This record gives sequence, structure tokens and C-alpha cells, in this order.
Amino acid sequence: MSLNTDNIRLVFGLKLKQLRLDKGMSLTELAQKSGLSMSYINEIEKGKKYPKSDKIVALAEAMGVDYDTLVSLKLNKKLEPISELLRSNFLTELPFEIFGISPADLLELLSDAPTKLSAFISTIIEIGRSYNMSVEQFYFAVLRSYQEMHDNYFPEIEEEVDKFLAEHKISPEQQVDEYFLSNLLTDKYGFTIKYFDEEDYPDIVNIRSVFLPKNNTLLINKRITSDQRAFTLGRELGFLYMKIKERPYTSSWVEVKSFDSVLNNFNASYFAGAILIRKEKLIEKLEYLFNQETWSNKTLIDLADYFQATPETLYHRISNVLPKYFGIDGIFFLRFESPSGQKDYHLTKEMHLAKRHNPHETQKEHYCRRWISLNILDDISILQQNGKYKEPLVGVQISNYVDSENQYFVMSMARPLNIISHLNISVTMGFELNDNLRSKFKFLSDPNIAVREVNQTCERCSLFDCKERVAAPAILQKKRQLENMKAALKSMGA
Repeated sequence: MSLNTDNIRLVFGLKLKQLRLDKGMSLTELAQKSGLSMSYINEIEKGKKYPKSDKIVALAEAMGVDYDTLVSLKLNKKLEPISELLRSNFLTELPFEIFGISPADLLELLSDAPTKLSAFISTIIEIGRSYNMSVEQFYFAVLRSYQEMHDNYFPEIEEEVDKFLAEHKISPEQQVDEYFLSNLLTDKYGFTIKYFDEEDYPDIVNIRSVFLPKNNTLLINKRITSDQRAFTLGRELGFLYMKIKERPYTSSWVEVKSFDSVLNNFNASYFAGAILIRKEKLIEKLEYLFNQETWSNKTLIDLADYFQATPETLYHRISNVLPKYFGIDGIFFLRFESPSGQKDYHLTKEMHLAKRHNPHETQKEHYCRRWISLNILDDISILQQNGKYKEPLVGVQISNYVDSENQYFVMSMARPLNIISHLNISVTMGFELNDNLRSKFKFLSDPNIAVREVNQTCERCSLFDCKERVAAPAILQKKRQLENMKAALKSMGA
């Protein structure tokens, strides 16, 4: 097994501690028998120090094992999951510092309770295998947790954006558009920008953009829209301006090489959203929207058009400012894809702030067909079939979750994906309904906003007369059977 110096120290410390515990020896006893100090042995066991040969000999003799057994990198069965962890890139690739965990803290945790932690790691690995979770999915899950932990607001990137805007003397009223970004990339950074289609590169026709570092060339798909081009150019500028080296070269993930590349792509994307949708102007327009007595779908379309932003970029930028500047943090974001004309829905992105909200990813179950996220995909398919689609669709509703007391105001936007024919997407933002939200969203009393009873999935839903149901409430029924069994056993005195 190939390990770095830190991990070699850790392996030695883990083996030493496990051997000592297996032989029923205390630190005091081992110190007395080996002639080494307790504090020194403790530092070895925590992976902080690696002893010299003469001290290894003294430790081996004190515990009645040979020298080679003690220095071998092979761990026993109890510690095998930790061995598997150390052989992977997990410890070196994940930046634990973003969660407030230093490498020293992690090593100490591993050394303090190796057997228990080993069992825990083994359990996590098995859960991942059961759900066919790939390394890439794990990285994206970690990124979501990172966003949620910070309310999806990152002052250091906001400062970089402010610095960039000041350097180029761009006022809050001035819109950064694709032409400005394109000229900046070509004139200042020496980029060559080329546009391609299926005749040029048939194998990458479903990718928005590709960066070729050898000749500083950015390939942009001819099919994407103006707002998508602006975001693509803004993200490239983010990589350059923030001097990000480790990065993906394609807009869509073809291969995920490290967590750093995932995090860096997020940072550059955040930068792009922040220069396209200026914080001050967005706050001003949101204040106006929230103070309206009635809801207008056109407001969202106009907002996206004003900032030359995709619905997804707009929603993410709104989620950046709401917790900090409006005190609204009970938010979720969902992105669904569905082939036009089909009721086949796939949740491809999600984010939750403040807590895990009712609508979230559920493996192998059928999402509630009363969600506006799905209804709006059906609506856009009908318009496309009748040749009447003209602009992104907007839909809103108040969702009451029947098996909980949770209520949400939900707004969704849908449009074609463009680069993949006959594939539509909907992006949805939900706000937990509470007194704080009601005091800030004046339009919530608008009687034209539909109110619907919904649930998480058909399998968990108690609305037995639901006309939209597509699967039996199997999970709910199983849960109730178990509750009845427990009640019966309790009444019997068992």
C-alpha cells in the first residue's frame, strides 16, 4: 500500500495502540517496560511522531512482538476499513479545513478510537455501495453540505467580485453581458473563442463548452442561448481572475478527478453568477417583488431577462442573498429534467438551507405528481407539441404537506435544455412558510396563488383518493402495520 509520511505515522500509531490494548497493557506499563516516556508513546499512538529504530526495537520487545510485525504497513482485520480509507485519496483530497476540521484533528480522532471508527467507516462504505454511490456523487454531496453550512453565501468570493468590478469601473447600474466578457477574455487574457456544432465535433454536441489549455481556446456550443453564453464566459473569467488552476475543462462533468476540481468549479460559477446578477440591484428588485400585493409570473421572466441569466443562475443568486440580506433561510432548490412528452422526471440537483426540507431526493420512489416542479414540465411539453412555446414558463403554488405541518411557497421555471433536443428542465425554489416569511412576502395572500395538498412520494402518501397517484402507498402501509403491531403488543403487556 502506497502511503504518504503522515499516513505511515498514523498506521504505526494505530498498530501500536491496538497491540497494546490487545495485550491489556496501559500506557504506564508500556512506558515502564520499554523505557520510553508516556508522553512520547502517546504522541506515537496519535500519529504525531515516528520513532527511530532503537525505540521501535524497545517497543517490540516490551510487547513481545518482532520488529517487522510492528513496522509492517499491514493492519489487522479490525482496522481493515481504515486501511482501505488510507489507500484511497479520501484524506488527502477532501479539504476538511472548510468544515473546521484540521488534518491533525482527524488523525487524532482516528488514533483515539480506531476500532469504533473503523466500524463506522465500514458502515458508511457499505451504505454507499448499497445505493451505488460513486466517488463523484460523494464529492457533490460534500459540496452541497458545504453550501448549506454557509447559507450558500461566500464573502470571500463576493469581495473578489467587488474588486473585479472596481478595477473595470463597472457601476451597479451597468450590466455585464456576453459581449463585455468575450472581449475581456480575448483582449486581456489572450483567449481564442470558437463556436462549434455537431458537424465540427459530433461526440461533444451535448456539452455547452470545452476549454483547451494548450492553445487557450474556449469552444462554445452554437446551440446554447445568450444567457448560457454569458454564464459560460463569466465562469471562465472566474477561473482566471481568482487564479484557479485545478479545474474541469468541460461545462458538463465528463470525469471528476478530485474534490478540489468540484469545489473550484463551484467557486468560479459563483463568481459568474455574482458578476451577471449584481447583489445591490438584485436586492433592490427583490424588495420590490416582495412588497407587491399580488403575484405576477411575468416578474420572474423579466428578472431573468434583466440580468441576462438562466433561471438556474437567477435562483442560485437569489439563494445567496436571501439569508444574509432578508433573514430568510428556510429555502430549498430543485432541478428536474424530463424528456418532452414523457412523464419521466429526474432530480439532477438539490440544495437545502436551514434544514432538510420535505421535497428532496428519494431513491426508487415516485415523486408527488402534485409538485409544481413536475406540473410545469408537463405544461411545457403540451405547448411544444402544439407549437406554442415562446418563453420560459413560470408556475407558483403553496404546498401543504399532508403528513406534516410544513408549508412552502414554491416558484418554478421551466424551459428546453437546448443542447439536448427534446429534453426540458425545471428549476424550483421553495420557501418555508412561517410568520417571518409572511411578514416579508406581501403577495402570499393573493387568492390567485394555487394551494395544493402534496407529499414527498406516492409510496409515503396518505391521500388515498389522489387522482395523480402513480404508485401504491406501500411504505406508508408498512409503517402503519408496524405501528398496529406495536400497539397490539403493548396492549398485551409485552
